Formats: sequence, structure tokens, C-alpha cells
Amino acid sequence: MTQILAGRRVTVMGLGLFGGGLGVARWLHAQGAQVRISDRRDAAVLADALAALEPLRSDGRIEVECGQHTPEWFTNTDLLVANAAVPTPWSNPLLCSARDAGVPVTTEIRLSIESLSDRRSIGITGSAGKSTTSAMTLEALRASGRRAVIGGNYGGSLLGNADAGSADWLVLELSSAQLWWLSDESADWSGQSRLGWKPTIGALTNLAPNHVDWHGSVEHYLMSKGGIVPASRQLVTWFANDDPDAERAAAAAVGADRVWWRVTPPVVAMDGLSLSVPGAHMVQNARTALALLDRARDVDRLATDRMAAIRAINAFPGLPHRMQRVGEWNGVACFNDSKSTTPAATMRALEAFEDLSRVHLIAGGYDKHIDLSGIAGLAPRLAGLYAVGQVQEQLATSGGTRCGTLDAAVHAAFGRARPGDSILLSPACASLDQYPNFEHRGDHFVALVRTAATAPSR
Repeated sequence: MTQILAGRRVTVMGLGLFGGGLGVARWLHAQGAQVRISDRRDAAVLADALAALEPLRSDGRIEVECGQHTPEWFTNTDLLVANAAVPTPWSNPLLCSARDAGVPVTTEIRLSIESLSDRRSIGITGSAGKSTTSAMTLEALRASGRRAVIGGNYGGSLLGNADAGSADWLVLELSSAQLWWLSDESADWSGQSRLGWKPTIGALTNLAPNHVDWHGSVEHYLMSKGGIVPASRQLVTWFANDDPDAERAAAAAVGADRVWWRVTPPVVAMDGLSLSVPGAHMVQNARTALALLDRARDVDRLATDRMAAIRAINAFPGLPHRMQRVGEWNGVACFNDSKSTTPAATMRALEAFEDLSRVHLIAGGYDKHIDLSGIAGLAPRLAGLYAVGQVQEQLATSGGTRCGTLDAAVHAAFGRARPGDSILLSPACASLDQYPNFEHRGDHFVALVRTAATAPSR
């Protein structure tokens, strides 16, 4: 790869906010490439990433533009690294112009897989729970005596990661978009050779129709998820213990003869498991992580301290924006679950509470054109449903309160909450109508519930 990239012109589409664009830019620079980075977002939004990139720009081999995409940067280049989050890339004018000009189109995740193809890998995907399951799996592998690193949709980049090159296992959280970019269909479209990669072990946490805005159809989303199935068929799935309604909806979308996810869940010993984070879905995530550890032991035959792995999972505090307990004011507990961007994920968050009549749910955001009627229908059972964002009308059909903004929703929830109640931000929607990402939305929620203006008598 060094010989191919040294002196070559490479355009990176999207510096991004999660570290992937920054990681690939650093790596390309280290390979000797001439790098152009193009991002439609303003420099102020990208300030942290731009500051991290600044030390590399002194030799003139990195050029950055913000607030626009110059078309010539996409056609007058030797390689284009696309942002995997760009929806329906096969119809994106800039990506299509590059392909039509004979420019190969790749992504950070494909470059990472190519550079680490000799490492054993655990691929984890799902409509909900994949980040927490990936983090628990990483903790279990490390505590059991293995060298493991995490990457993919989790954040950051494995490119240039020295630890990744010597790891026993790579834990890869993979979105449906990333799985498409690793597929034969993507390679045939983008001018790349077929990668032929499959994870050593694959895990599907659950499956429900989602991301129609990116894929163009539910069927394409579900079939892209199928890229997680290893050649060995070592697929861990907990569908039988999850949501039969979601499973039926998924099967109906692709057709019964094209279902790829139905396998027998493995038996997993759960002795000693006592999580610090509540919720049946957290137990499911932990069980999947332990199943993956058991499969890894079968593959690598390394000595395994399984009880140490269980202790590590028990101590796992949860991830920010995933059922994060922010605090309690006047007896009202507040939870930041901004990462729940699907109805299925929000339903799982609600299952952590014994009494929904004491839960004030804040939901809504960017319209991904998915069915939100199940969330809206919970309004009569909840202490309150506060609808925000583009979908507020859809969520307020059964008695929910139209709030529009998170500020208004938090204020309304605190106004009605009583000691013993909980305020839960679990949006069931993406954040892009009002926030750059779910982290900004969650951080804003945390700031709001901690201010004197919204909780004056705390």
C-alpha cells in the first residue's frame, strides 16, 4: 500500500467528527500521499479535528476545504476515500462523477480491513446494542488474557494503530453502511477489486427495519447487514430472545427465501453475571459478549480466564449516551440515551424501567422515514411523551406533547415530574435535523438537566 500511495493524489470526502476521517488523513499522509480533505460542514463545527490535523500541514501535503465540495477534487485525483455515512452513494453526484472519471472509490473501513486482513476479527452489527456489545466484548477479551483492539463504527480509526497490528483479535462494530462498502456489490460499483473479507466470528445483536434514508429500501438495509455472516457461519444472534415482531417485519421485507439470520443461539453460561447497568437489553448485550468470548476461545485455543471476563463485564459502567445516568434532582432521575436512534432501541431502553407511568420520555428528531407509531402509542402509558424535531407531529398523535426543541421538552418534563419519576432522553430518531450528531444532542440534554433554569430547586 505504501508504494501505491506514495506521491499519489488522494481526496478524502468528509473529515468528520468521530475520528475516522482524521485517522485516514493521518495514515494517508504517513504513506506519502498528497491529501485533499473536503467537508461541507463549517470550520467551526470541525474545529477539534482541524486542530488535530494542523501539525501535519507544514509540508504542504494536506489541503483542506470546509463549507463546500469542489467537484474537481473528486475527479482530478488518483483515489477517493468516501465517507461511509453518505446516503445512497451509488446515486451521489460527486461519487458518481469520480467513478465515471475512472477514480477508484474506497472508504476508511475498507482501507482498515485491507491493512489488517491477517488479524482475527469479531464483527458485530445490529439495529441496536452493537456499540455496547462491542465494548463489553472488548473488555471480556482483554480480561480473559487476550490482546484486543476495537474499531469500525465505534469511532476513531485502526489505520496506523500499532496495537491493531499485533492484536490477537480485532473487535469491529460495523454499521449497515460500512458492511455495504465491504461488499461485492460496492466493489463492482466503485471500481475496486472484490475484497472477499468476512469476519472470523460474526454477531447480530438484533434486527429491525431501519436506515431507509441511506439504503433506499428496507430490503437493501437488511441484505447489507448480511455481510456480517462469516464464511464459517459462526454467527451469534439472539433473535429468538429478542423481538419476534421485528423479526417478522424483517423477514417480510426480504422474503422468507432470502432470510440469512436465523440460526440457533449458542448456550452461554451466565454464572456470576451481575451488571452495574440496569435493563434486560444490557443482560442480552452481556450474554452476546460472553458468547463471542466462548467462540473466540474455540478459534484461538488460548487459555481463558472466563471469570475475570465476567467481572470485567459486571464492572462495565455503560457508554456515554447509552442509558447514561446523568444524576438525580429532587428525586427525579435523568437518563441520557441519545444513541437510541431507532424505535427498537428506545423500546429496549424503556424495558429497563419497571413502571412506565413514572417515565417522562423525550423522543424525536430527524425523519428517517421509519414507523414511529409504536413509540407514539405509548403516550397513554407514560408519565409524559415529549416530542421534538421533524417527527414531532408523528409522535404526538396519541397524546404526546409537541415541544419542538430539546430545551422545551426538558423544561416541560421537569415541570410535570414528581419524586420517584425518571426523565429519559431516548429519541428513536437520528439527530441531524437539529444537531451534528447524537453526541451533541446528548451533551445538550446533560447540560439542560444540570442547569438551575430547568431544575431550579435541585
